[in-house]
Amino acid sequence: MADQTIVGAVLLGILEGLTEFIPVSSTGHVILAGHFLGFQSPGNTFEILIQLGAILAILSVYFARLWTLLIELPTSAKARRFVAAIVLAFLPAAIVGVLAHGFIKTILFEAPTLICIVLIIGGIILMVIDRMPLKPRYNDVMDFPISLAIKIGCCQVLAMVPGTSRSGATIAGALLMGTDKRSAAEFSFFLAMPTMAGAFVYDLYQNYDLLSADDITIISVGFITAFISAVFVVRGLLDFVSRHGFTPFAIWRIFIGAVGLIGLQFF
Repeated sequence: MADQTIVGAVLLGILEGLTEFIPVSSTGHVILAGHFLGFQSPGNTFEILIQLGAILAILSVYFARLWTLLIELPTSAKARRFVAAIVLAFLPAAIVGVLAHGFIKTILFEAPTLICIVLIIGGIILMVIDRMPLKPRYNDVMDFPISLAIKIGCCQVLAMVPGTSRSGATIAGALLMGTDKRSAAEFSFFLAMPTMAGAFVYDLYQNYDLLSADDITIISVGFITAFISAVFVVRGLLDFVSRHGFTPFAIWRIFIGAVGLIGLQFF
């Protein structure tokens, strides 16, 4: 049984890393896969805590850029405005996440049928937006106005519902508000850092007393595999989006949602 749990942690960790930064809902995928694998974690902590691997992946890939940004903070108004934009964009999801934490973990995380439906609806919306003849006004995340960043942050609140996708909500909102596809995805990367780190810390604080040594081992396995797989995604996603847009992800969402609904009729 322990070996099966380790294998499940490896598979779910890989799945987390592959899906965290693309608009398909990593949490929705991990919850659905865990349901069909019979994988359970105390307080549904595994699904949140393995996101640390994805956080470290994006930090490692973006380390040079983040370091440059840190160095420029004292002298660059542009750098300070960008950091302020990220912080302010993070706040709406942080506030809602804290206030609705119990409802999200005990109700929404236990609703695989809802997740499948949201995956399908979100896929349709993303496909429609991707094909709209939008005219971008912003193509560099460093030039996003603070007001735009806050609006994108409000869109991120929708991702409290598993299956919506944090990156999907922010990317779709950014596109509708005048960004190009590459900068929308990149802003989602930067916004992911405080959002996922905050979710990790808060969930660990709420549930650390439920975790045993075995749970920590399982979470560590998921964290490591999430880190490795996320590195590959972060390195290649922006170029992929520039060439192909978001329709491939929309199709995948609809497919997984439909397969999930069918599977839930039997399992």
